[in-house]
This record gives sequence, structure tokens and C-alpha cells, in this order.
Amino acid sequence: MQRIRLRYTKRGRLRFTSHRDFQRAFERALRRAEVPMAYSAGFTPHPKVSYANAAPTGTGSEAEYLEIALTEPRDPRKLRELLDESLPDGLDITDAVEARTSGLADRLTASVWELRLEGVDVADAERAVAAFLAADAVEVQRKTKNGMRTFDARAAVAGLEAGSVPSDRPGQGLCAILRLVVRHVTPAVRPDDVLSGLRAVADLAPPVPAAVTRLAQGLFDEESGTVTDPLAPDREAVTAAPPKAAGLAAAPEPTGAGSA
Repeated sequence: MQRIRLRYTKRGRLRFTSHRDFQRAFERALRRAEVPMAYSAGFTPHPKVSYANAAPTGTGSEAEYLEIALTEPRDPRKLRELLDESLPDGLDITDAVEARTSGLADRLTASVWELRLEGVDVADAERAVAAFLAADAVEVQRKTKNGMRTFDARAAVAGLEAGSVPSDRPGQGLCAILRLVVRHVTPAVRPDDVLSGLRAVADLAPPVPAAVTRLAQGLFDEESGTVTDPLAPDREAVTAAPPKAAGLAAAPEPTGAGSA
């Protein structure tokens, strides 16, 4: 059985695609591309696809990951192209590598997010960021299936900075953006939780909902403060692997008594 790890995106209007909607679209793409999928056992077999830490509905992403199991070997690059052609624009397969290491989910320990704040002045965003980072704890509330839950949004934030980009709104000049690095903890801290925290400590309230995009996810490097590529170990394992022998190794020459 061959395992392939894929990186995919949720762009544009398809950021509103739910995880279940993506699952259905991806399984259709597998059938269209005639991928030799391995299936689970039991009365209702389903293709062996493992999804890792999907982004919330409504957020864009450049770094979603999944793993599939095949019954026949396929070239990861060709497989990526076939699947990408079979998915709608916006759900794009951007990388594929054969799984040569274990624990993909264990390497997804942090995410880098970009929050676009239309209608927010950059100076106001910078003041809110400074207040948030200076706080020892920032308690926020989120409604869960078990009711309202209060938790600290500050502890999970490994990095937060403000910047600016041209506004999408005519005549508005620049708008603020936030670059956010969040560790994956329990309970999970989401970008909207950080926005709630900024509102709590500095009364920062964007007039329109923030456009949120996940730029990366992977292992968090404490020294550099960066998030590393979770597929890199698999690429390195492929590069380091010795080439397969073209045929059988030569038989050793006979030794000992009786040899000619």
C-alpha cells in the first residue's frame, strides 16, 4: 500500500466550503482521476483518506493537508495534476509527496494566519496589537456545543504584528492586516478568538467581518518563531533513499574446500 500526502487550498468563494462539502468534492475527484484507492473494511467501505486539522468554514487557506492510501503505486506529481484538474478552481492541489515518515498530524503544531481588516486604520491596529501582546492573559468567550466557554486567547499566540495593504474598497487607501502565529492547543484558539481579544483589550472592532486566510501550518520553531513545511521530512527521505537495484546482486564467490 502506498501513502500519498497532499497539500491543498481553499480560495475565493470556496473558502465558504464546509469540510464535509470538501470531502464530497474530493471523493468525486478521486473517482474522476481513477485513483486506485484503498478502502476500509466493513459493511460501508469508504476510501482511506485522512484529513488533518481542517480550517474553519469561511476562512481561506493555502495550507490544508490530507493523506490517501493507494492499492497501486502512482507518481505523486502526476497524481497531483490529475486530482487538481478534477477539482473546482479554488480547491487546488498544490503539492504531493509519498509518505516516507510517520506522524503528519503530529507535525501540524502551529498555523500562520493573515487577517485583512477593511476599514481599520493601521495605527489603531498597531496599538491593539501592542496591548494584546503586553497582557499576561486575554480571556474570551466562545459558544460551543456544551454552551459558552471562557478561555485565554493570549497564551496560544506565538506572534502577532500589524501591517497594511491597499484596500479593496474604492477610495479607501490602505487597510490594516494582521499576521498571526497560533500554536495548536486545546481548546483551539482561532483567529476570531484573537479578534475578540483585541476588542476586549483595545476596543478594536472592524466595521466589516475580517477576511481570514491560513498561509501555513506545520511544526513551530521556537528559536526562529517560524512554522516549517510539514512535508519536508518526506521529501528529504525520498532524496536520501538509495536507488533501487536494477537486478539481483551478484552471487558471492564460493569459499572453502571443494571450490574449483
